[in-house]
Amino acid sequence: MSTNPTLAGACVMKKTKPIRICVEGATTDGRQVQREWLTDIEKNYDPDTFGARINLEHLKSPWMPCFGDVLSVYTEEINEGLLAGKLALYGVISPTDELIALNKQRQKVYTSVEIDTDFSDTGKAYLVGLAVTDNPASLGTSMLQLRQGQGVCALSDRKLSHNSVFTAAEETLFEFIEETTVVPNPSLSLLEKVKGLFSRERHEQSQIINDIQQAIEYCATQQARSEQHIAELGDALTALKNANAEKHQQLKTELTTLTASLAQEETPTRPVSLGRTRDTDTLTNC
Repeated sequence: MSTNPTLAGACVMKKTKPIRICVEGATTDGRQVQREWLTDIEKNYDPDTFGARINLEHLKSPWMPCFGDVLSVYTEEINEGLLAGKLALYGVISPTDELIALNKQRQKVYTSVEIDTDFSDTGKAYLVGLAVTDNPASLGTSMLQLRQGQGVCALSDRKLSHNSVFTAAEETLFEFIEETTVVPNPSLSLLEKVKGLFSRERHEQSQIINDIQQAIEYCATQQARSEQHIAELGDALTALKNANAEKHQQLKTELTTLTASLAQEETPTRPVSLGRTRDTDTLTNC
């Protein structure tokens, strides 16, 4: 027995080659499949947003199993035959083993898509389901006759919303592409399961240690940058302090020199007044 859980748990999942699942034209409620609907589906279909499941005769119930999923879609114009010029919708589906068995027995060999013409109030058409059936007429002529007599489409109670339409059925032949996918294998021994658990634990611990190491390295780098920045600020402050000290000393020296120079200069004096010294001095005649 293999000791590698990954290899031991490998199995083959089937998916079909692209098959034509819808053509623009008549629906089961008298409306026409618009070309724009199909181009909307091609642009917007995403199984992660809303996956179209495969059902039986458009029946949806908790007690009715689904038979697979639509994986992807695309459109292409038909170039020959009676439908030449019409736009067709092709899909790749992943059927269950039950649907594969039915198809091999030539049962449920026709497909009919369910289209929501106003998906989630977006104003765009979207593929919301894919039904398998035995007879295209069962979703075409006979149901249209019931609609004419009752005034309501007999398939209305099978629709996801009142905006949904069911297309005329297309004959489908499944051709498969094999893909290897890892799934749990119940045949694994207890030892292999335990080894698998420890292997995952070691991987998780290694990832945690790696994350911690990267975090420490990042913190160390940031700390080194901070220390360098602080050192640069210290150098700049020291240089500014030295420059201020030199300027202060220069001003002090200049002030001392100016004071000494002023002290050595003589102060000019006014001549002494001696009063009147001669009789000839002019007197005022009052």
